[in-house]
Amino acid sequence: MADDPYLYYRVATFVAMYCGYTLYYFNRKTFAFVLPSLLNDVHMEKDDLGLIVSSLALAYAISKFVSGLLTDMLSARLLFPLGLALVGLMNILFSRSSSVEVFTAIWFANGLAQGFGWPPCAKILRQWFPPSQFGTWWAMLSTSMNVAGSVGPLVAAWLVPSLGWRGLMAGAGVVALGTSGMAFTVIREKPTDVGLAPIPGVGGTEKGRGGKHEGSVMALLTSPYLWLLSSSYLVVFGAKSALSDWGQLVLIQEKGHSLITGSSFISALEFGGLVGSIVAGYLSDRAVAKVGLSSQGNPRHGLLLLMMAVMTLSLTLFRMIVGPDSSQLWILSLGFTFGFCAYGSISLFGVLANEASVPSLCGTAHAVVALSANVGGFLAGLPISTVAQHWGWNAAVGCTELAALLATVAFISMRNICTTMGRVKAD
Repeated sequence: MADDPYLYYRVATFVAMYCGYTLYYFNRKTFAFVLPSLLNDVHMEKDDLGLIVSSLALAYAISKFVSGLLTDMLSARLLFPLGLALVGLMNILFSRSSSVEVFTAIWFANGLAQGFGWPPCAKILRQWFPPSQFGTWWAMLSTSMNVAGSVGPLVAAWLVPSLGWRGLMAGAGVVALGTSGMAFTVIREKPTDVGLAPIPGVGGTEKGRGGKHEGSVMALLTSPYLWLLSSSYLVVFGAKSALSDWGQLVLIQEKGHSLITGSSFISALEFGGLVGSIVAGYLSDRAVAKVGLSSQGNPRHGLLLLMMAVMTLSLTLFRMIVGPDSSQLWILSLGFTFGFCAYGSISLFGVLANEASVPSLCGTAHAVVALSANVGGFLAGLPISTVAQHWGWNAAVGCTELAALLATVAFISMRNICTTMGRVKAD
């Protein structure tokens, strides 16, 4: 580390964000983790459970958008630990409550605090890592959600019998509070905060982007590239949400398979997503390292389009080829392939939105595309289930498949438009 003054701060900042965001996600899912034990203690109807879960989802969608905007105006180093401290506090308050109304209000507040997790991480990552490494570190940081989501249920199963659901939620909140202090102490927002030079390739110095630039929100919001990213992200995230939410039911109700096959399909999809995110980041970084970034097109586009096309093909095969006699290996392979390409594409959309905008507006750019993704997630819920109710699950999958095909074709035809967002020449 003595030979590389950046390495210490990069590692320390990344580890602090990784631990912090793992706890963000764990404290977002604690209600689900302790639900069986909670229902033995507090009587609630299914509608009550849905209300509590939906309150967090709504608040999170709002907060993530607002947080992206605030990240461009306030210190990302401050917002990240502040949100984590509030998340921990909400879990502690939840553990002390017993009524549905209070549960819902607290969980809504938890959703508001949750939005202050990822946008600051995205901005800090961009400041510390050059374009040729940004995608890989972005993908690595995103695996913190997979770690919390996979380890969380095991931790809950181990601790709830001895601590109770209240003890687990309170304990998770206390750990989050403590970690927020560590994060504030360790994280540095950008190299200049510790007397180091800015990272080459960040802030308008990329190959082919020369010249001094300043940011304009209007220029960002009127950029065709921003809306190409947003609309494509909406479709891909909606397709991912649709198959991860409804794929099990499609296999059981429409294709005649067992519950075990349906559950295994979802597990294969999620595992494929974990691998796909890392591979997408690494391979796209290699492309950037080889040819650099320019204002016309982006070397990451080739991999993104390939993944979108294969994702669409896997949807087609899932709808047309899978039947009652299909082997489990074939079904799991389709699930892995879909998850690999869908999550890989999702990872690339976030990277593209951040590096195409000027650093002072990367939070706003991420907020816009993330809001589009949340709209896609919403459309994958009630609208898709309504189509399935009237015309069957195959028709619902077909609608998702058609949207993915149109988005892929649109991106192919527009991939070489100007990718700079929000930049105006300084006087």
